Amino acid sequence: MTTPAREPWNPYAVLALALLMPGAGHVAVGQPQRGFGFAFFSLLLALVSWHTTTPEHSFIGRSAAGLFVWAISIPDAYRLARMKYELWRKNRR
Repeated sequence: MTTPAREPWNPYAVLALALLMPGAGHVAVGQPQRGFGFAFFSLLLALVSWHTTTPEHSFIGRSAAGLFVWAISIPDAYRLARMKYELWRKNRR
């Protein structure tokens, strides 16, 4: 007899984590390397774009490259969480 797999995170909770901090949703889903990669490149590209723009630009404009990577990580974390959750639901029956 196999033991049932532990219930995965709710995809909406993962979405909330991904919105709060880049990479946090991926860590919750069980892909910490991917999450730390997103967090690292969000910070790195935000710093690069910060130093290549002028002080006349807004905060959003000065950190746009990092915010772009963060924005890409949000639906990716949600998609991974949704797939994991639906597979768990299907196999539970």
